[in-house]
Amino acid sequence: MKTVSYIKALIAAMLAGLTMSSCSVTYSFSGSSIDYTKVKSISIKDFPNMSPLIYAPLSQQFTEKLKDKYTRRTKLQVIRDGGDMDLEGEITGYNLTSQAVKEDAYASQTRLTITVRVRFTNKSNSEEDFEQTYSAYQEFSNTETIDQVQDQLCEAIIDELVDQIYNETVANW
Repeated sequence: MKTVSYIKALIAAMLAGLTMSSCSVTYSFSGSSIDYTKVKSISIKDFPNMSPLIYAPLSQQFTEKLKDKYTRRTKLQVIRDGGDMDLEGEITGYNLTSQAVKEDAYASQTRLTITVRVRFTNKSNSEEDFEQTYSAYQEFSNTETIDQVQDQLCEAIIDELVDQIYNETVANW
């Protein structure tokens, strides 16, 4: 009988302790782990194309897809300057390299690689600040010219780069 009373008292004490302490767990279906009580906005500056090879629409397409990702996947207000988080950088590489060289010494594939340098600042948690380079690529057959496939390749590469940056800045997997 003493054991049953002891167990009841122990359970009551544990329940009382749980109700007095506050604990919260936040789950997000957007893939982000942002403390919206501290962070309300993100400023995303234009990413200029500083690579030796220039594809004219690349800078605008990349910047707009980046802004769109944060608008769609977070509650953050996307602004030009002075956000609680700040994202800036530049496109540093737009390179074509031969791949899959055949026996006749001609390449059957070409790889388009885009490289972006990113600087991220979180004003509410400076431990999350970083500067990092991201790179992604797509390959295409040499039966096509870069002019024929450039738009769809860039779209796929930009999507991958934006996902990498988003995951690094706010997903905290």
